[in-house]
Amino acid sequence: MQSGNVTTPFGRRPMTLALVATQIKAADIRRGKSADKWKVYRDACDARSLLGLRDRALAVLNALLSFYPETVLKEEANLIVFPSNAQLVVRANGIAGTTLRENLALLVDAGLIQRNDSPNGKRYARKGSDGAIETAYGFSLAPLLARSEELAVMAQQVADANRQLKIVKERITIARRDIRKLITAAMEDGVLGDWGRVEELYIGLMARLRRAKAAVELAEILDELELLRDEVVNLLECHVNLQESDTNDNEIRQHIQNSNTKSINELEPASRNEQGAKSENSIDRKAEPLKSFPLGMVLRACPEIASYGPAGSIGSWRDLMTAAVVVRSMLGVSPSAYQDACEAMGPENAAATMAAILERAGHITSAGGYLRDLTSRARRGEFSLGPMLMALLRSNGSEARRA
Repeated sequence: MQSGNVTTPFGRRPMTLALVATQIKAADIRRGKSADKWKVYRDACDARSLLGLRDRALAVLNALLSFYPETVLKEEANLIVFPSNAQLVVRANGIAGTTLRENLALLVDAGLIQRNDSPNGKRYARKGSDGAIETAYGFSLAPLLARSEELAVMAQQVADANRQLKIVKERITIARRDIRKLITAAMEDGVLGDWGRVEELYIGLMARLRRAKAAVELAEILDELELLRDEVVNLLECHVNLQESDTNDNEIRQHIQNSNTKSINELEPASRNEQGAKSENSIDRKAEPLKSFPLGMVLRACPEIASYGPAGSIGSWRDLMTAAVVVRSMLGVSPSAYQDACEAMGPENAAATMAAILERAGHITSAGGYLRDLTSRARRGEFSLGPMLMALLRSNGSEARRA
């Protein structure tokens, strides 16, 4: 049978292959099968987005079910209801006749009911001598019984999707709140960084969020918001680390100023045991000393990092650390990998290492994996930034000497 060539006696909808498939499925109900009609109806309501139904159509389905006298749909029972349009309008909360016919057609197309047409297109039932219905013409509820398990699965799928969507929206709200608070705190405290760019990214994401409807769009926005939050947190952590290192340097300088004399023991050569202890301590050292190399030397060895500074240049260690965070994101190094490097090497040396990786980016397959390897070596005391910087100085050659 070709789609669109045959129409029902009611003339409302052409016969389609989809309708034929629904009829075949409705005719193939397992013997003895039964289902609570209101449970099936609730599942159809929950799955309406997958079925392509609107609330009016479900109200019409409710009205049809109300004409079925039993609570349970049974395979062996007569599953055809035959109310007139006037009766359906009353039980469907008084909807217009044209709206009723449209939604009946939608229910048929969705495969929830089936037309069982009489020769003259009327809906009626013929009873036998014992009063039992022998033949009925109207709407068959058999598809609901046939698809009861399928509708339950669809309803569960929608419930799971709604639950996931709720979780995504909650996480978006939390990420939005965190980013807004962190940006405000950073700007109020005068933390160095390109906060204007961060603010623009945040505003752009909020504009996309207002237009987003689909779950996929919301999930993508959540990923970008959480990535932006990681960037902001990393900037603030680097700022805190820099403040702590500045405090430690001040304490060391104060200690040197207060130490006007040295004991005789400090001036005497160390004993063999002391030398052995010092040797063991040097082996156990897990990070390079803070600011092992002058900033100028780092910039001569790694000139590419300068363009990523707050104002397109680098004039301090703080500027270098800010640029390193930007480069880290650009090269795909995760915030956790860079934080591990800061802890193992110190924030200045981690920033210098990031600058060196930028210089060799064309020769490194995975910047994140390379940084993690250097971090592991630094923790074992097997990594020194000096040879890397010297190699870069030599490779830069005359350009480094001119700088």
